[in-house]
Amino acid sequence: MNGPAFNPSAGGGAGSEMDAQTVAAVKAMQTVMESCPGKTVMSGVMGFALGGAFGLFMASMQYDTPLASNPNAANITSLPLRQQLKQGFKDMGARSFSSAKNFGKVGAIFSGTECCIEGLRAKNDLANGVMAGCITGGVLAAPAGPQAAAVGCAGFAAFSLAIDSYMRRPSDGD
Repeated sequence: MNGPAFNPSAGGGAGSEMDAQTVAAVKAMQTVMESCPGKTVMSGVMGFALGGAFGLFMASMQYDTPLASNPNAANITSLPLRQQLKQGFKDMGARSFSSAKNFGKVGAIFSGTECCIEGLRAKNDLANGVMAGCITGGVLAAPAGPQAAAVGCAGFAAFSLAIDSYMRRPSDGD
């Protein structure tokens, strides 16, 4: 990173006291973000936010379907408009919160596991993501039984391999 907040010798501060305070704050943030608990919490929080937005979008799309295909359509259409809106927003909020919890859980488990594996192996390669994906998929599917855990492990590992392979490929400028 570059700029006066990250490079105190470049100037831009009110004085050396301000620069020292800024440097200390940047170092503290870097320390937190480089630690496994910091990465886990950050991934969980960001996953929760992304999941909430995604859940809200997907819940709003459900109301775009024709009322004839909805079994509760007669109950909903018989209500006054205000009650229909209240019920719709309540349902959208519940779906959004459910999706947010799921995305947050997946993000926290995957990120924490990947960070721990990377620390144990002392390598940053595709295998870390594949192992973390396998563990995450297995843990999330474990309540459904061992066969589901194995399929979840394989599915998450394959997805993680595909994403990591795409993200690590050399850019066109290299």
